Amino acid sequence: MPQAPLQPGTLYLVATPIGNLEDITLRALRTLRECNIIAAEDTRRTNQLLKAHDISQKVVSCHKFNEAKRSQVILDCLENDQTVALVSDAGTPGISDPGERIVRAAIKAGHRVESVPGPCSLIAAIPASGLPTEEFHFAGFLPHKSGGRKKKLNSLNQTSGTLCFYESPYRITKLLSELQTQWPESEVVLARELTKKFEEFLRGSPAQLVEYYAKRKPKGEFVVLVHRT
Repeated sequence: MPQAPLQPGTLYLVATPIGNLEDITLRALRTLRECNIIAAEDTRRTNQLLKAHDISQKVVSCHKFNEAKRSQVILDCLENDQTVALVSDAGTPGISDPGERIVRAAIKAGHRVESVPGPCSLIAAIPASGLPTEEFHFAGFLPHKSGGRKKKLNSLNQTSGTLCFYESPYRITKLLSELQTQWPESEVVLARELTKKFEEFLRGSPAQLVEYYAKRKPKGEFVVLVHRT
């Protein structure tokens, strides 16, 4: 059965692979191929994805430093009944990535916004973690400064369910030390390099994982899952 064409004046939020280039839906590929323009967090990375799937399309940059300015360009396209596909470097736009501001602006201007679902590192990590999944709380990236990080962790003391964070390899040991202080009896799962060649799940107490990384350099982006008992 033929698929319906893209709807004019619609902003499409297209999820893209977080590592493995095969992790992209047929619908996402069709949207990227048929839209009028792609707004990408990193045009170089998006062009690599398009090349891998033999897609030739106009791509403009849209990242956290120009999102406010680029929002108006995108709104102008939508106003002219064009279709815009918004993509981040990896995963789902707007989830700890640029996109939220553009979505709000599009909705406020009366334009249609449609999700083209697919990869998300948070959703990839939770079911494979072995931790409770019936309730979880996503806190994204913690602030860079120690005071802000402590304040955020303290605010989560009464939050139920598995806690979920994103963290870079440059601050993961700091986060583990903070978890050791905040919730020393908790069970922690580190999911790194998801869907890539060196995908790894590390499980243990904060102290055990602090000790693990005292002997090796952290690599890759992390999803950090915390279950407090």
